[in-house]
Amino acid sequence: MATYNKRGYKLPKEKEEKIDNNFIDEVNVEEPTDSTTAKAFDALDETASKTEEWVANNQKYILGFLAVAALVTLSYLLYQRFVAEPNQQEAADELFVAQQNFQKAVDGTKSQDSLFNLVLKGSEGKQGVIDIANQYSGTDAGNLANYYAGIAYLNLKKYDDAITYLKKFSTKEVFLNAITLGAIGDAYAQKNDAKTALDYYVKAAQSNANDFTTPRYLMKAGQTALALGNKADALKYFTEIKDKYESTPEASTVDALIGMAQ
Repeated sequence: MATYNKRGYKLPKEKEEKIDNNFIDEVNVEEPTDSTTAKAFDALDETASKTEEWVANNQKYILGFLAVAALVTLSYLLYQRFVAEPNQQEAADELFVAQQNFQKAVDGTKSQDSLFNLVLKGSEGKQGVIDIANQYSGTDAGNLANYYAGIAYLNLKKYDDAITYLKKFSTKEVFLNAITLGAIGDAYAQKNDAKTALDYYVKAAQSNANDFTTPRYLMKAGQTALALGNKADALKYFTEIKDKYESTPEASTVDALIGMAQ
């Protein structure tokens, strides 16, 4: 490591004559021998020596730490390549049949109850969403299986199970997040827990302002608040539909509800 020239250190004087005297009248430069600057260099040298000594004494620990850090990074990359990615694909393959049955149930092409049961339990040699959610919980498909399970249970009138699985589901997709919150509200409403249902309807309405989900859940929030006898809040929700979402289907019927809330 390079050291500093501490003894007889002098500040350079050649630039003193070039200073513009219009700005600085006089420059007094002291030439330190045992000065503060020299002491600072002593401290730097001492600190550098101690650092080198610490590195030398702890070399094996430092190398060990670097080796562990490299191993962790490598393990993560290997996990992603050989475990996480195959699991994602496998989970998606398992979920495909359940998604098809779910779509058929929603479209009403066959008996809904039997189709929703197939969604939950599986068919055609593929797992149902319950097993997929449990076995592939760390994957996107496993997460989405929670949503399908929740909606299936909601349609089968198993409201506690619906709430359990819908609460496990998480998404950054704003429309789906609002629908999930609203579905939880529907489950609580069916359980005659109107107060909790209202909370979820409000969350659903406020999660993202748009013409599709917001007026839908403002309407449900207003109707639930009205049923609870809270006319002030009901009026607020109904009025928001009228003022901000006048072109939506909900707005076409909201005037009568406003009259009831006034």
